Amino acid sequence: MFSKPTKGDAPTELSVASSRKISVASLVAEGFRIRGDVTTDSDLHLDGVVEGDVKVGRLTIGESGAVNGTITAESVEIRGAVTGTISARQVRLWASARVDGDISHTELSIEAGAHFEGRSLSLAPAKPETLSVVAAE
Repeated sequence: MFSKPTKGDAPTELSVASSRKISVASLVAEGFRIRGDVTTDSDLHLDGVVEGDVKVGRLTIGESGAVNGTITAESVEIRGAVTGTISARQVRLWASARVDGDISHTELSIEAGAHFEGRSLSLAPAKPETLSVVAAE
């Protein structure tokens, strides 16, 4: 019951979960303004304003949040305003969103009421490597 696992044992759900690095999203609060670029591998929740480029892991823009610049992220959820281009695998525009610029994406979701003026450009999904088979004579 409480024995030490051996090399051949499969990892348990608890051990897999504890090996992941848990990080808390950074917060730029309402009323806070950043002039310059923001770069991090972590997540960012933005209720303030960024005048510059944003490159993050996952970006959430609240209703009072705004970005005037280029956004590059794995995932973007927008409830506020963006003026500039967005490049992300997943993009979701909520009903309160206002986006003026092109969106490059693999998945795009736009709720009724959202404002989007620009082009939707589909990114090619990553192709799995193919195996070549050589027949023996």
